[in-house]
Amino acid sequence: MQASVFEPMDRTVAETVLKETKRVLDQLGIVFFLRHGTCLGAVRDDSLITWDDDLDVGSVIGLHGLTEERMYQAVELFSREGFAPNVIVSEIGLEVEMKKFDVPIDWNCYRIIGDNIYQWPVVQIPLSMHTELKEIKFLGETFLVPNPPEDYLRQRYGPDWEIPKKIGTFESDVLEMTDHSFIPPDHRKTMSLGSRFVSSSHTGYLKVLDLDGLPVHEAQIGIAATAALTGLENARTNIDGRVFFNLPVEGSYVVSIAYNDHREVLYSEWLAPHLNYVYTSNPAVPSGRRNALTNETGKPDST
Repeated sequence: MQASVFEPMDRTVAETVLKETKRVLDQLGIVFFLRHGTCLGAVRDDSLITWDDDLDVGSVIGLHGLTEERMYQAVELFSREGFAPNVIVSEIGLEVEMKKFDVPIDWNCYRIIGDNIYQWPVVQIPLSMHTELKEIKFLGETFLVPNPPEDYLRQRYGPDWEIPKKIGTFESDVLEMTDHSFIPPDHRKTMSLGSRFVSSSHTGYLKVLDLDGLPVHEAQIGIAATAALTGLENARTNIDGRVFFNLPVEGSYVVSIAYNDHREVLYSEWLAPHLNYVYTSNPAVPSGRRNALTNETGKPDST
Protein backbone atom coordinates (compact mmCIF):
# COMPACT_ATOMS: atom_id res chain seq x y z
CA MET A 1 0.00 0.00 0.00
CA GLN A 2 1.11 3.53 -0.72
CA ALA A 3 2.41 5.64 2.16
CA SER A 4 0.36 8.67 3.14
CA VAL A 5 -0.01 11.22 5.92
CA PHE A 6 -3.18 11.82 7.86
CA GLU A 7 -4.49 15.34 7.31
CA PRO A 8 -6.74 17.25 9.72
CA MET A 9 -10.38 17.51 8.66
CA ASP A 10 -12.02 20.73 7.71
CA ARG A 11 -14.08 21.00 10.88
CA THR A 12 -16.95 22.91 9.30
CA VAL A 13 -17.34 20.27 6.60
CA ALA A 14 -16.85 17.48 9.16
CA GLU A 15 -19.70 18.84 11.27
CA THR A 16 -21.97 18.66 8.22
CA VAL A 17 -20.87 15.09 7.46
CA LEU A 18 -21.48 14.00 11.06
CA LYS A 19 -24.99 15.42 10.93
CA GLU A 20 -25.63 13.66 7.60
CA THR A 21 -24.39 10.39 9.13
CA LYS A 22 -26.83 10.88 11.99
CA ARG A 23 -29.66 11.55 9.52
CA VAL A 24 -29.01 8.27 7.65
CA LEU A 25 -28.81 6.13 10.79
CA ASP A 26 -31.79 7.88 12.40
CA GLN A 27 -33.81 7.25 9.24
CA LEU A 28 -33.28 3.50 9.72
CA GLY A 29 -33.78 3.65 13.48
CA ILE A 30 -30.21 2.45 14.13
CA VAL A 31 -28.81 3.49 17.50
CA PHE A 32 -25.24 4.81 17.36
CA PHE A 33 -22.87 6.66 19.66
CA LEU A 34 -19.89 8.96 19.34
CA ARG A 35 -16.64 7.19 20.11
CA HIS A 36 -12.87 7.74 20.20
CA GLY A 37 -11.70 11.25 19.34
CA THR A 38 -15.14 12.40 18.22
CA CYS A 39 -16.55 11.56 21.65
CA LEU A 40 -13.53 13.11 23.37
CA GLY A 41 -13.93 16.38 21.50
CA ALA A 42 -17.70 16.50 22.02
CA VAL A 43 -17.54 15.83 25.77
CA ARG A 44 -14.36 17.69 26.68
CA ASP A 45 -14.30 20.58 24.22
CA ASP A 46 -17.85 20.78 22.84
CA SER A 47 -16.21 20.73 19.40
CA LEU A 48 -14.32 18.42 17.10
CA ILE A 49 -10.61 18.18 17.92
CA THR A 50 -8.70 20.61 15.73
CA TRP A 51 -6.14 18.11 14.43
CA ASP A 52 -8.40 15.04 14.21
CA ASP A 53 -8.40 13.30 10.84
CA ASP A 54 -11.69 11.41 10.87
CA LEU A 55 -15.09 11.03 12.49
CA ASP A 56 -15.74 8.04 14.75
CA VAL A 57 -19.16 6.59 15.52
CA GLY A 58 -20.14 3.16 16.75
CA SER A 59 -22.93 0.69 17.34
CA VAL A 60 -23.06 -2.72 19.00
CA ILE A 61 -24.39 -5.77 17.17
CA GLY A 62 -26.92 -7.43 19.45
CA LEU A 63 -27.86 -4.22 21.27
CA HIS A 64 -30.78 -1.89 20.50
CA GLY A 65 -32.02 -4.25 17.78
CA LEU A 66 -28.92 -4.02 15.58
CA THR A 67 -28.17 -7.06 13.41
CA GLU A 68 -25.65 -7.53 10.64
CA GLU A 69 -28.53 -7.52 8.16
CA ARG A 70 -29.68 -4.08 9.36
CA MET A 71 -26.10 -2.84 9.24
CA TYR A 72 -25.83 -3.83 5.57
CA GLN A 73 -29.14 -2.08 4.88
CA ALA A 74 -27.52 1.07 6.28
CA VAL A 75 -24.47 0.49 4.10
CA GLU A 76 -26.73 0.45 1.02
CA LEU A 77 -28.37 3.70 2.10
CA PHE A 78 -25.01 5.33 2.82
CA SER A 79 -23.93 4.34 -0.67
CA ARG A 80 -27.00 5.95 -2.20
CA GLU A 81 -26.28 9.09 -0.16
CA GLY A 82 -22.77 9.40 -1.61
CA PHE A 83 -20.68 8.09 1.30
CA ALA A 84 -18.90 5.33 -0.69
CA PRO A 85 -18.78 2.79 2.19
CA ASN A 86 -16.38 -0.13 2.43
CA VAL A 87 -16.99 -2.94 4.97
CA ILE A 88 -14.10 -4.66 6.77
CA VAL A 89 -15.09 -7.82 8.67
CA SER A 90 -13.12 -9.07 11.68
CA GLU A 91 -13.70 -11.00 14.88
CA ILE A 92 -13.97 -7.71 16.77
CA GLY A 93 -16.74 -6.37 14.56
CA LEU A 94 -17.63 -4.88 11.21
CA GLU A 95 -15.95 -1.61 10.34
CA VAL A 96 -17.65 0.58 7.78
CA GLU A 97 -15.08 2.97 6.32
CA MET A 98 -16.66 5.88 4.47
CA LYS A 99 -15.81 9.28 3.08
CA LYS A 100 -17.94 12.22 2.01
CA PHE A 101 -16.75 15.66 0.97
CA ASP A 102 -13.20 14.36 1.65
CA VAL A 103 -14.04 13.72 5.32
CA PRO A 104 -13.32 10.12 6.45
CA ILE A 105 -15.79 8.53 8.84
CA ASP A 106 -15.56 5.15 10.55
CA TRP A 107 -18.75 3.47 11.74
CA ASN A 108 -17.67 0.48 13.82
CA CYS A 109 -20.29 -2.13 14.63
CA TYR A 110 -18.78 -4.08 17.51
CA ARG A 111 -19.36 -7.69 18.40
CA ILE A 112 -20.11 -8.57 22.02
CA ILE A 113 -17.30 -10.72 23.46
CA GLY A 114 -18.06 -11.84 26.99
CA ASP A 115 -19.35 -8.73 28.74
CA ASN A 116 -17.27 -6.34 26.65
CA ILE A 117 -16.54 -4.85 23.28
CA TYR A 118 -13.00 -4.17 22.04
CA GLN A 119 -12.05 -0.86 20.49
CA TRP A 120 -8.93 0.20 18.60
CA PRO A 121 -6.25 -0.89 19.31
CA VAL A 122 -7.88 -3.75 21.25
CA VAL A 123 -8.86 -1.83 24.39
CA GLN A 124 -11.51 -3.56 26.47
CA ILE A 125 -14.65 -1.47 27.07
CA PRO A 126 -17.50 -2.80 29.26
CA LEU A 127 -20.69 -3.53 27.38
CA SER A 128 -22.59 -1.93 30.28
CA MET A 129 -21.42 1.51 29.11
CA HIS A 130 -23.48 1.03 25.94
CA THR A 131 -26.74 -0.49 27.16
CA GLU A 132 -28.13 2.86 28.40
CA LEU A 133 -26.37 5.50 26.32
CA LYS A 134 -26.27 9.11 27.48
CA GLU A 135 -27.73 12.00 25.49
CA ILE A 136 -25.60 15.12 25.00
CA LYS A 137 -26.16 18.33 23.08
CA PHE A 138 -23.55 18.74 20.36
CA LEU A 139 -23.49 20.87 17.22
CA GLY A 140 -27.05 21.96 17.93
CA GLU A 141 -28.36 18.39 17.91
CA THR A 142 -28.72 15.45 20.31
CA PHE A 143 -26.10 12.71 20.12
CA LEU A 144 -25.50 9.59 22.21
CA VAL A 145 -22.25 8.72 24.01
CA PRO A 146 -21.14 5.83 26.23
CA ASN A 147 -22.47 6.14 29.77
CA PRO A 148 -20.92 7.49 31.89
CA PRO A 149 -18.77 9.25 29.26
CA GLU A 150 -16.11 10.20 31.79
CA ASP A 151 -15.46 6.54 32.62
CA TYR A 152 -15.36 5.63 28.95
CA LEU A 153 -12.84 8.37 28.13
CA ARG A 154 -10.74 7.41 31.13
CA GLN A 155 -10.53 3.84 29.85
CA ARG A 156 -9.72 4.98 26.32
CA TYR A 157 -7.23 7.75 27.06
CA GLY A 158 -6.10 7.36 30.66
CA PRO A 159 -6.69 9.36 33.84
CA ASP A 160 -5.59 12.66 32.27
CA TRP A 161 -8.06 12.48 29.36
CA GLU A 162 -9.27 16.00 30.18
CA ILE A 163 -5.88 17.48 29.26
CA PRO A 164 -5.65 18.24 25.50
CA LYS A 165 -2.79 16.39 23.80
CA LYS A 166 -0.81 17.00 20.66
CA ILE A 167 -0.85 14.54 17.78
CA GLY A 168 1.93 12.01 18.39
CA THR A 169 1.64 12.06 22.19
CA PHE A 170 -2.02 11.20 21.81
CA GLU A 171 -1.36 7.96 19.90
CA SER A 172 1.31 6.86 22.39
CA ASP A 173 -1.08 7.28 25.31
CA VAL A 174 -3.78 5.28 23.52
CA LEU A 175 -1.39 2.44 22.71
CA GLU A 176 -0.35 2.17 26.34
CA MET A 177 -3.98 1.44 27.27
CA THR A 178 -3.80 -1.88 25.38
CA ASP A 179 -3.59 -4.81 27.81
CA HIS A 180 -3.79 -8.41 26.56
CA SER A 181 -4.43 -9.73 30.06
CA PHE A 182 -8.09 -8.72 29.76
CA ILE A 183 -8.68 -10.74 26.59
CA PRO A 184 -10.61 -13.99 27.18
CA PRO A 185 -8.24 -16.97 26.62
CA ASP A 186 -10.65 -18.61 24.17
CA HIS A 187 -10.62 -15.48 22.00
CA ARG A 188 -7.02 -14.35 22.19
CA LYS A 189 -5.01 -14.83 18.99
CA THR A 190 -1.34 -15.78 19.23
CA MET A 191 1.15 -13.16 18.11
CA SER A 192 4.85 -13.52 18.84
CA LEU A 193 7.58 -10.89 18.73
CA GLY A 194 11.24 -11.42 19.60
CA SER A 195 14.79 -10.22 18.99
CA ARG A 196 16.04 -13.68 17.94
CA PHE A 197 14.55 -15.73 15.13
CA VAL A 198 12.77 -18.95 16.14
CA SER A 199 11.59 -20.94 13.11
CA SER A 200 8.58 -22.35 14.95
CA SER A 201 7.42 -18.93 16.14
CA HIS A 202 8.45 -16.33 13.55
CA THR A 203 7.66 -15.88 9.87
CA GLY A 204 8.99 -12.40 9.12
CA TYR A 205 10.76 -9.39 10.57
CA LEU A 206 10.72 -5.64 11.00
CA LYS A 207 14.05 -3.89 10.46
CA VAL A 208 14.68 -0.42 11.92
CA LEU A 209 17.14 1.84 10.08
CA ASP A 210 18.41 5.27 11.06
CA LEU A 211 18.59 8.22 8.67
CA ASP A 212 22.00 7.01 7.42
CA GLY A 213 20.53 3.62 6.53
CA LEU A 214 22.26 1.87 9.44
CA PRO A 215 20.48 -0.68 11.65
CA VAL A 216 19.32 0.54 15.05
CA HIS A 217 20.24 -1.78 17.92
CA GLU A 218 17.98 -1.94 21.01
CA ALA A 219 15.08 0.00 19.50
CA GLN A 220 11.90 -0.72 21.46
CA ILE A 221 9.19 -2.11 19.17
CA GLY A 222 5.51 -2.58 20.02
CA ILE A 223 2.96 -4.23 17.71
CA ALA A 224 -0.79 -4.58 18.28
CA ALA A 225 -3.43 -5.85 15.87
CA THR A 226 -6.51 -3.67 15.43
CA ALA A 227 -8.83 -6.37 14.09
CA ALA A 228 -7.80 -9.41 16.15
CA LEU A 229 -7.58 -9.95 19.89
CA THR A 230 -3.82 -10.11 20.38
CA GLY A 231 -2.98 -7.43 22.89
CA LEU A 232 0.30 -5.52 22.64
CA GLU A 233 3.59 -7.38 22.08
CA ASN A 234 6.97 -5.75 22.73
CA ALA A 235 10.59 -6.58 21.87
CA ARG A 236 13.92 -4.86 21.22
CA THR A 237 15.78 -4.98 17.93
CA ASN A 238 18.91 -7.10 17.66
CA ILE A 239 22.31 -5.91 16.47
CA ASP A 240 21.04 -6.06 12.87
CA GLY A 241 18.14 -3.76 13.77
CA ARG A 242 15.51 -6.49 13.51
CA VAL A 243 12.69 -7.95 15.54
CA PHE A 244 11.02 -11.14 14.34
CA PHE A 245 7.29 -11.74 14.38
CA ASN A 246 4.45 -14.10 13.65
CA LEU A 247 1.27 -12.16 12.96
CA PRO A 248 -2.13 -13.84 13.41
CA VAL A 249 -3.82 -12.32 10.35
CA GLU A 250 -3.21 -10.00 7.44
CA GLY A 251 -4.68 -6.66 8.37
CA SER A 252 -4.20 -3.34 10.10
CA TYR A 253 -1.69 -3.07 12.95
CA VAL A 254 -0.39 -0.36 15.25
CA VAL A 255 3.41 -0.23 15.36
CA SER A 256 5.43 1.87 17.80
CA ILE A 257 9.17 2.49 17.38
CA ALA A 258 11.33 4.14 20.04
CA TYR A 259 15.09 4.64 20.23
CA ASN A 260 17.27 7.37 21.72
CA ASP A 261 15.06 10.50 21.69
CA HIS A 262 12.95 9.28 18.79
CA ARG A 263 9.46 7.85 19.05
CA GLU A 264 6.80 7.34 16.41
CA VAL A 265 3.50 5.51 16.51
CA LEU A 266 2.28 4.21 13.16
CA TYR A 267 -1.37 3.58 13.90
CA SER A 268 -2.48 2.15 10.57
CA GLU A 269 0.01 -0.26 8.97
CA TRP A 270 -1.28 -3.03 6.71
CA LEU A 271 0.89 -6.07 7.51
CA ALA A 272 0.89 -9.71 6.43
CA PRO A 273 2.36 -12.70 8.32
CA HIS A 274 4.94 -13.88 5.77
CA LEU A 275 6.52 -10.60 4.70
CA ASN A 276 9.45 -8.53 5.96
CA TYR A 277 9.30 -4.79 6.60
CA VAL A 278 11.68 -1.86 6.97
CA TYR A 279 11.16 1.27 9.06
CA THR A 280 12.98 4.58 8.51
CA SER A 281 11.96 7.80 10.24
CA ASN A 282 11.09 10.93 8.31
CA PRO A 283 12.14 14.12 10.17
CA ALA A 284 9.81 16.17 7.97
CA VAL A 285 6.81 14.10 9.12
CA PRO A 286 7.33 13.17 12.80
CA SER A 287 3.81 11.78 13.24
CA GLY A 288 0.64 10.91 11.36
CA ARG A 289 2.17 8.61 8.74
CA ARG A 290 0.17 5.69 7.37
CA ASN A 291 1.57 2.60 5.62
CA ALA A 292 5.06 4.00 6.23
CA LEU A 293 6.75 0.60 6.38
CA THR A 294 8.30 -0.72 3.17
CA ASN A 295 8.70 -4.35 2.13
CA GLU A 296 12.06 -6.09 2.08
CA THR A 297 12.74 -9.42 0.40
CA GLY A 298 14.68 -12.11 2.18
CA LYS A 299 14.20 -14.79 4.81
CA PRO A 300 14.46 -14.53 8.58
CA ASP A 301 17.64 -15.94 10.09
CA SER A 302 18.91 -16.46 13.60
CA THR A 303 21.08 -13.33 13.83
